[in-house]
Amino acid sequence: MDRHLRRVTPHVVRRQAIRRKTRQCHSHFYSRCAHWSFHAEAPLAALGWTRERWILGGGAFLLALLTLLGIPAWASVIQHDTVVKSVTRETLALQLPPAPKEALRPVVAAWKVVEVQPGETLSEIFQAQGLSGTDLAAVMASGKDTGALKTLHPGDQVEFLTDAKGQLQGFRYEPDSATQVTLTTQADGSMRAQVAALPVERRMHFAHGEVQGSLFAAGEKAGLSETMVLKLADVFKYDIDFIKDLQKGDRFTVVYDDIYRNGKYSGGGNIIAAEFVNNGHHYTAYRFKEPDGSVAYFSQDGRPLRKGLLRTPVAFTRISSSFGMRHHPILGYNRLHKGVDYAAPTGTPIHAAGDGVITFRGRSHGYGNFITIRNTSKYTTAYGHMSRFASGLHVGSHVTQGEVIGYVGQTGMATGPHLHYEVRVNGQPENPLTVTMPKPEPLSTKLMADFRAQTAPMVARIQMIDNATQRLARVSDDRASVAATN
Repeated sequence: MDRHLRRVTPHVVRRQAIRRKTRQCHSHFYSRCAHWSFHAEAPLAALGWTRERWILGGGAFLLALLTLLGIPAWASVIQHDTVVKSVTRETLALQLPPAPKEALRPVVAAWKVVEVQPGETLSEIFQAQGLSGTDLAAVMASGKDTGALKTLHPGDQVEFLTDAKGQLQGFRYEPDSATQVTLTTQADGSMRAQVAALPVERRMHFAHGEVQGSLFAAGEKAGLSETMVLKLADVFKYDIDFIKDLQKGDRFTVVYDDIYRNGKYSGGGNIIAAEFVNNGHHYTAYRFKEPDGSVAYFSQDGRPLRKGLLRTPVAFTRISSSFGMRHHPILGYNRLHKGVDYAAPTGTPIHAAGDGVITFRGRSHGYGNFITIRNTSKYTTAYGHMSRFASGLHVGSHVTQGEVIGYVGQTGMATGPHLHYEVRVNGQPENPLTVTMPKPEPLSTKLMADFRAQTAPMVARIQMIDNATQRLARVSDDRASVAATN
C-alpha cells in the first residue's frame, strides 16, 4: 500500500492525535529529551547512539550480573537449609511386658426342648435325639419322680443337654407343674437328680359344655384347650369309652388351673375336679395327693377311678375277633380264641393294662412278638402280634398302667394288623370284656377324712355351676316354648 494512503487511515489519524496531545501535556520533557527515540523513522541525527548504547548495554550487563550471582547464592541457601533441617531417625528395641492372654470364654451348652407329640413315647423321643437305651435306663433309674415320665401327655416338654459328640450330659423334666427335676450325668454313668420348685402362679378356671358332635368341639366351645380336653378324657377313660359311649347331649363341668410364670401364660395345669354326665350316668373325679406324693383321681365317695386293669389297652377301630371258639383263619379248624383282637393300624401304641412286672418278652409261636405281664398274684395280661417292642423294657422290668410297651403289628399267625389281648386269672384265659377286674386299694379311713376336707370346696363349686346351668337351661326352654306358642 502507498505510504501516503497508509498515513491517512483512521488508525494513523487517531495515533497522531494522541501524540500531539501527549506533547502538549509534557512539553517540558520533550524539550529536553526530544532526541531520544526508538522509532524506526526518527532522524538519525536527533539521537545520540553512543549514549543510548551505553544505557542499554549497562542495563543488560547489570541484569546478567545479578542473574549469575543470585541463582548460585540462592541455591546454596536452599541446600544449606535442607541439610540443617534433615533429621536422622533410629529404631530402638524396647523391652515391653508380655501382653495379657485373653481369657477363654467357657462354652455354655444349650438345653434342647422337645415337646411330646400324640402317641409318642419317651423311648421314641430318646431315639429321635440319637440316644441309646442305656441313656434311657440311666434316666429312669435316677429317682422316684421318674414315674411321671411313663405317663407323658401330648404337649408335655422334656429337655436334653448333650456334648459335641452327642453324649447325654443332662436331662430335665417337670413331674408336675410346680416342680422341675434336673438330671446330670456322673463319671460312672449314673445320673444325679436335683429337684427345684418352680415359681409359678396358678389361676383357677371353670368350664361347662354340652356335647353336640365331638368332645373336642364341645371343649373348644367351652374354652378348654386341646391339651385340657385330652386330660379330661384321660381322667374318665376308666369309666367312659369316648369312642363308643359318647352321645349327643352328654355334658361336663370342669374345674382346672392354668400356669403362669412371670405373669405370662406357661401352659395348662391340672384338672382339679370334674363331672361328666354320659347317657344319664353321673361320673365325678377329684384330684387328691396322697402322703407318699402320688396323685390320683377319686370319685366323690372316695372310689379310685383307676381300675386294676384296662379292658382296652389300645386305641382300636373295631373288634376283629372276640373271645371263645372260632374257626381259625390260617389253621383252618375250630379252636379256642383265648383273647380279644383289636384291629388297629400298624404302629399304634399298646399300653400296659395295669401295673406289673414283665415275665416274657420275645417271639412265641403264632403270637409273634409277645409280652406277658404279671399284674397281681392272681391276674396276668398278655399282648401278641406286636410289630416291635418299646425300647428299654426287658424281662423283670416294672411297668405302670398306661405305659407304652409295644406297637400294633401282624407278626406271627395274623391276617392283618391287630392286637391280641388276653387276661388270665390264675393261669386260665378269661374274656377281657366281661371278666371281673381287680379293684384298686381304697383310701384308708384317715385318708378318706383328708380327702373329704380337701374336696369339699370343689364339690360345692361344681354343684353351684350345675345349678346355674340348669336354671339357664330352664329359662331357655321357657322362652322357646313361648316363642313356639306365639
